[in-house]
Amino acid sequence: MMNSKILIAKAVEAMENSYSPYSGFKVGAALLTKSGKVFTGCNIENASYSPTNCAERTAFFKAVSDGEREFTAIAVVGGKDGEISSFCSPCGVCRQVMTEFCEKDFMIILFDGKTTKAYTLEKLLPESFSI
Repeated sequence: MMNSKILIAKAVEAMENSYSPYSGFKVGAALLTKSGKVFTGCNIENASYSPTNCAERTAFFKAVSDGEREFTAIAVVGGKDGEISSFCSPCGVCRQVMTEFCEKDFMIILFDGKTTKAYTLEKLLPESFSI
């Protein structure tokens, strides 16, 4: 598996593309496929809020639209005005999207600017809904 530091660096780079004029909270994600490809995403806000898309879902939707269906890990970073100072954990909707495409041992890597935390999808979304 790709080094988590490399995946985090790609997430930080993706965060720079965030479109977040309303919250000022920039988020970046880097999604690793089982084949070793990395798809990045950033959060994209909208004035009416509900069309806003999280960085994690942006990365997943880019990957799925390119034919990828198997994933091993995602790194997620974020912070006000792009300053990473705390962990930025995926929202419930993003966790459900992960459940749609990932196994329970899929890794979610978080970085607060100093420390890294890693969780399995099963740990972050126990008793998840799937078909």
